[in-house]
Amino acid sequence: MNRTATSAFKALRLLPRAALILTLLAAPVLAMPMMRAEAGSTIEAPAPKKAGVGFVLLISLQRA
Repeated sequence: MNRTATSAFKALRLLPRAALILTLLAAPVLAMPMMRAEAGSTIEAPAPKKAGVGFVLLISLQRA
């Protein structure tokens, strides 16, 4: 009975610490649905213009 009581006491001592760590790890995941905005409010960067440097580089590397 003494070993069982000792192991139960150790588990009860670790329980608050484990609950705190799990709460800290789960908080961002649980906060995400509340932070989601509308689909129309997404700001996207403009598409970069193609300069054509890749083709010139490819041809020059093949000749070398």
